[in-house]
Amino acid sequence: MREIENVYIRTLLKSIKMFRILFSLLLVSFSFAQQTDKVDFIKCDALVAPNHAEKSISGTITYEFKVKKAIDTIKIDAINMEFSGVMINGKSVKFKKSGKTLNLFEGFKKGKNKLTFNYSAKPKQTLYFTGYDENLQIWTQGQGRYTSNWLPSFDDVNEKIVFNLNISYDPNLTAISNGIHESNGLYAPLSNSNSIRNFRMQKPMSSYLAMLAIGNFAKQTTTTKSGTPLEFYIDKSDVSKFESTYRYSIQMFDYLEQEIGVKYPWGIYRQVPVRDFLYAGMENTTSTIFAQDFVVDSIGFNDRNYINVNAHELAHQWFGDLITAQSGKHHWLQEGFATYYALLAERHLFGDDYFYEELYDYAEQLKHASKTDTIPVMNEKASSLSFYKKGAWALHVMREDIGAKNFQKAVKKYLKKYQYKNVNTDDFLKIVKEVSGYDVENFKKVWLEKSGFEMEIAQKYLSKNKFIQDYFALRKSKKSLSELTEILKSNAYYPIKQYIVYQTRNIPFEERKVILETALATNDILVRRAVAESTPVIPEVFKSQYETLLEDSSYQTKEIALVNLCTNFPEDREKYLFQTRYLKGNNDKSLRITWLKLAYETPALETQRLDFYLELLHYASSQYESSVRQNALELLLSIDFMNEKVITQLFLATNHHKWQFTLFARTKIRELLKNTEYRAKVEQLASTSDENMKALYLKFLNEK
Repeated sequence: MREIENVYIRTLLKSIKMFRILFSLLLVSFSFAQQTDKVDFIKCDALVAPNHAEKSISGTITYEFKVKKAIDTIKIDAINMEFSGVMINGKSVKFKKSGKTLNLFEGFKKGKNKLTFNYSAKPKQTLYFTGYDENLQIWTQGQGRYTSNWLPSFDDVNEKIVFNLNISYDPNLTAISNGIHESNGLYAPLSNSNSIRNFRMQKPMSSYLAMLAIGNFAKQTTTTKSGTPLEFYIDKSDVSKFESTYRYSIQMFDYLEQEIGVKYPWGIYRQVPVRDFLYAGMENTTSTIFAQDFVVDSIGFNDRNYINVNAHELAHQWFGDLITAQSGKHHWLQEGFATYYALLAERHLFGDDYFYEELYDYAEQLKHASKTDTIPVMNEKASSLSFYKKGAWALHVMREDIGAKNFQKAVKKYLKKYQYKNVNTDDFLKIVKEVSGYDVENFKKVWLEKSGFEMEIAQKYLSKNKFIQDYFALRKSKKSLSELTEILKSNAYYPIKQYIVYQTRNIPFEERKVILETALATNDILVRRAVAESTPVIPEVFKSQYETLLEDSSYQTKEIALVNLCTNFPEDREKYLFQTRYLKGNNDKSLRITWLKLAYETPALETQRLDFYLELLHYASSQYESSVRQNALELLLSIDFMNEKVITQLFLATNHHKWQFTLFARTKIRELLKNTEYRAKVEQLASTSDENMKALYLKFLNEK
């Protein structure tokens, strides 16, 4: 009975706690909804000075705002900031800070007002400082409502403001922000050596879209058909990768502007890659930041390229930036639209078969996820998969049902009516109904308010494409090897050929040989990669043909082939390693790290093992991105998990800002600490380390 009572009490307390959290969130939401109804912030002029050495930022802010109705307290979101010199309309005023907001309660009047103040902060998130010297980078990621960690602003997306940011930093580095870059100049009060870069917006936007990025960047420029200047940035060490990284950028811009039917609204568009970015990309108004992993050479382009992310973030400049969803419930209006228009842009570049293959892949993901994902699209707790890919599917169904012209007409009217404002789903659906007479209520019910995925309905739309028809037919049929070989020789789209290669993997090699040889003869990189992946055991008679995969324009294919060849033909390991000794691979250096593993394990190269090991340790250090460090650490742990330097690098990884990397490190540490010998080693290191490392070791040693 006591146990039942304890469970009841715990459940009750948990419910009360949850109620308090929900009530608090509702109160915050209600509070800011009240503020935007009574106060309209119009413009922000900010001078900001990030300090890389101190991981801090300071500056001076001027806000112009209009009081529409009587209000007791005006709040500006500002996380853990210090303030001074707070003045309203030229007079000093008292203020309060809550740790989350700057609260103003005197000095303002109905009508126009001007607020100025100084601030400083050491942000724990949103503003990131990476690298040092020539590799130094500073950048922001304010997705949703986090800009208030580095810039006093507004977490409420419904408060739209014209931001003018002036960035003070080392004149030898490039700094960018939102809007038109007007000028550079010196500003002695902050630093005699710093220069100020002035950026100006002409139209309002939500605070989460404000950004800055500083680094050792090179720049290339071009102009679109409609006259919009494009600026492409890249780290100066990567200038040879400009073309392959930004390939098709101008074509996608011109296409989206035409397809959407509304001219690009912001005057300039720039893009910049940064190291260890938290996501694939972020659509800051006029200035997209994206992950360094998409900076590729001409070979890496065939493995992983920026095209889809590029188009997605560009589409957001209309869907998300020009118009912004009122709340998380309507988030699909941003992500679903950006995902779908990115697919349309790729269709323009690569054709219908590519487009339908991607839609089919989305459908398969959604079908699989629907077994556990029970939250519909129109819910702020919906998964990213639902917001992005089910949202895109919903738009495809609508576009097919009402026709491309009606869809374009509705989207154009929607953007024109609500430009620089906030929207909800019904705003869009109402216009669709006006334009086309479409049954938007049924659409909303089936695609937005219902959980799961309507695979049977989706298949009807997919089957409009001949490639998909042929693919479905192939999966249902039982074709002979000769028939499959003829398909491989045909102009069938590559996924069909991949399917044949994978589906025949378990038949005897003597029978399969003609399939593999024909697949290699297609000279299609992705079909040939399927041969590499599906043939881990390489018969001697197929050796010379399999070796040609080492010459493919794909680092992924080279890596797979290298491992399989070294495993199957150990007598030729040195030859294969010599042949590939200068290859680094993609941004995560996976190919090079795999090469080091194979070289380290090769008896004939034993005299060089220390060099291989030291290179791996180097890749595990903070000089490299988390993807490189994780690849190196995984290998080092498999070689010698008790090595002091490996232990140190693994623990240091838990301090990284990228959660995916820290999760890997924390999980590995907790797993290894179950080993008594490893725990004793860490305890010994803790006793001899400096205070910072000691605290880090003890943090995990003392966990219960």
